[in-house]
Amino acid sequence: MDGIIIINKPKNYTSHDIVYKIKKATGQKVGHTGTLDPLATGVLPILIGKGTLCSKYLINHDKTYQVELKLGIKTETADSEGKIVEKKEVPEGVLKEETIKEVLNSFLGKQTQVPPIYSAIKVRGKKLYEYARSGKKIEIEPRNIEIYKIELKNIDEINNAISFEVNCSKGTYIRSLCEDIAKKLGTVGYMLNLNRTQVGQFNISDSIKFEDLQDLEETDIKEFINRNIITVEQLFKEKENIELDTKKLELFLNGVRLTQNKHDEIYKIYSNNNFIGIGTIKDNLLKRDIII
Repeated sequence: MDGIIIINKPKNYTSHDIVYKIKKATGQKVGHTGTLDPLATGVLPILIGKGTLCSKYLINHDKTYQVELKLGIKTETADSEGKIVEKKEVPEGVLKEETIKEVLNSFLGKQTQVPPIYSAIKVRGKKLYEYARSGKKIEIEPRNIEIYKIELKNIDEINNAISFEVNCSKGTYIRSLCEDIAKKLGTVGYMLNLNRTQVGQFNISDSIKFEDLQDLEETDIKEFINRNIITVEQLFKEKENIELDTKKLELFLNGVRLTQNKHDEIYKIYSNNNFIGIGTIKDNLLKRDIII
């Protein structure tokens, strides 16, 4: 059982909870790409068996989120879990479509962003949230991010909230984005809800509800996963094939680099029309990478 399944993570579960459940049922090595906070929902790619070796090809994926931003209140964690640390009036006339769209569009493009203090980024060997919980101040270095698209979806004037969809680069913190948007609107705010709908090629429409796995016995979970798994071969379906004869296959499997007059790229490797795994070419040399 080697490959990836796409889980639609529900609220109040950690990414580790999902990994543990699947690992226990399959007895395989299991990992994930792109942690989702317990309060967040949506796409969580789970890597199983030799699928875990594919993580290096998946960590830089762009992501799409549906976001609800609550205005007028600031929390210590920048989400609904933290205690309120500030309240501020939402200026009259701010919750107008034209005004909000103008502010949202100002975030398009490449920029730097300061991650939230309550995050797992490590500074001097400790996670930022560890500094926050101990009350220690630490300088947080801005990170380079990019917002490709940001679109207003709804305005709730009664509850001082707006909803928007954002497509962004790896490393973008939506909690920080929410605080920055609120600031540009002349107030404070926090991320009320977050739903991740896309991670690279993986869309929420192709995901499995975690609740569906929860309702199954462990033996049935294995069968369910087998029916829904994206194999390593399928994951790289857009990549070109290389067919190796028996002699070259033996050399390839033993780690020998084979001359191939092809572009530097990832390739699917076959022998006698059987999928062997993944290889990479650099400077016309084919190197073994993932063997199934």
